[in-house]
Amino acid sequence: MNHRFATIPILAALLLAPIFAIGCAVQGRPFEKASSPPGNAVIYVYRPYNYASSLLKPAVTCGGESASIGPGGYHAFVVPAKHTVECTVETETADQVEIHAEPRTYYIKEDFGWGVLRGHPHLNPIDADQAQTEIQSCCVLEN
Repeated sequence: MNHRFATIPILAALLLAPIFAIGCAVQGRPFEKASSPPGNAVIYVYRPYNYASSLLKPAVTCGGESASIGPGGYHAFVVPAKHTVECTVETETADQVEIHAEPRTYYIKEDFGWGVLRGHPHLNPIDADQAQTEIQSCCVLEN
């Protein structure tokens, strides 16, 4: 009889483990710096893991390239410098960030707010120091 009660905490821990998991929800390699030809800018769009918005994966577009970034994931967009690049994301609402690209690295954090039918995406430019600590727990989505 006591063995049945001992298995309840174990089963509860197994069921709740994905909720409290930290790190990559996407399947892929941990964060790696992207290589780019000289004279280009690299824009990292990353999304720290958050259980509340884990089912949402709207496409983020920077320049002419799009990527669906899952929770705990990131994507590196390599764009030509000396151009203005728009990064956009859209679900029920849309958000946009405009970057006057220079040959350096930019970081944009994707967050979600509450919406009526779906979460509202937000793209927030982040300084390199803060982004470096947050993006280290993200993984790149492998095709």
